[in-house]
Amino acid sequence: MPLFDKPLAELRDYRPERQEEPDFDEFWSRTLAEAAQYPLNPAFEPYDAALRLVDVYDVRYSGWGGHRIAGWFIAPAGGTEPLPTVVHYIGYGGGRGFPHDWLTTAAAGFATFVMDTRGQGSAGSPGDTPDPVGGDNPQTPGFMTRGVLNPDDYYYRRVFTDAVRAVDAVASHPLVDESRIVIGGGSQGGGIATAVAGLRSGLAGAMIDVPFLTGFRRATEIVDTMPYGEITRYLSIHRDHEEQVFRTLTYFDGPNFAARGSAPALYSVALMDTTCPPSTVFASYNHYAGPKEIRVWPYNKHEGGQTFQTDEQLRWLRDVLKAG
Repeated sequence: MPLFDKPLAELRDYRPERQEEPDFDEFWSRTLAEAAQYPLNPAFEPYDAALRLVDVYDVRYSGWGGHRIAGWFIAPAGGTEPLPTVVHYIGYGGGRGFPHDWLTTAAAGFATFVMDTRGQGSAGSPGDTPDPVGGDNPQTPGFMTRGVLNPDDYYYRRVFTDAVRAVDAVASHPLVDESRIVIGGGSQGGGIATAVAGLRSGLAGAMIDVPFLTGFRRATEIVDTMPYGEITRYLSIHRDHEEQVFRTLTYFDGPNFAARGSAPALYSVALMDTTCPPSTVFASYNHYAGPKEIRVWPYNKHEGGQTFQTDEQLRWLRDVLKAG
């Protein structure tokens, strides 16, 4: 796939006007307040992962609606002092998998938390968290149009709430230094991390790789790939729902959260990415309100920088999470 989006020089300045409803902040304040009515009740159960150099815990905590969300907590073996911590969010369709899938940040000396994504975990890696709530409207296969006619019912309202409460849950562990928590993820995980960066104060940093869930309308207009294609497919049938759908999506759009982010952020973008188009990534990056950097991978699609980006992240984390 050759370059298909705006030239890089234009992308660096691309800052489209954000489409945001007047009650955006009230909507999210209300959402998180409703979730806070349910005690977190985080449970960290020792788990035998056959890994000698790390201690592993099978985690459950209460997310949106009090629903129990699964996760992994992994820390260097034998630790007793609070550690800087990285919270990972997962790409579309994937689940938390196995502890040995998440050893990189633990090997770097950080505590590590992995949030399972409700209802997912049957594409690439297994998950363990059901989504007991559905929307009232018909939907295309996947998650993008589940409850999309009403922001209160939309699937990602629950996911983003789970993700904010994941930070609260991990902060409760005695091995976690609450002042040094970084969130991160790629694709869907990057979109979730963007939302959390805008919703949860006190973060030490955010790693946002080739983020999904940003620039919904532009993405549906310039690419026909999934998962944005789920929205396109839905609207090709429900032709009378266009404005209602995109109004809902403004409450979940990356640039609107980015404009509220304050923690240092490390983004990445791939210029041949037809899954999460470069202009949608730069729309989020250029609206991000806190200190920020971006790594550009000119010849890559949605895989982005992969291990090259991991190398960048580890060096960035070393500086961001140094002892304060």
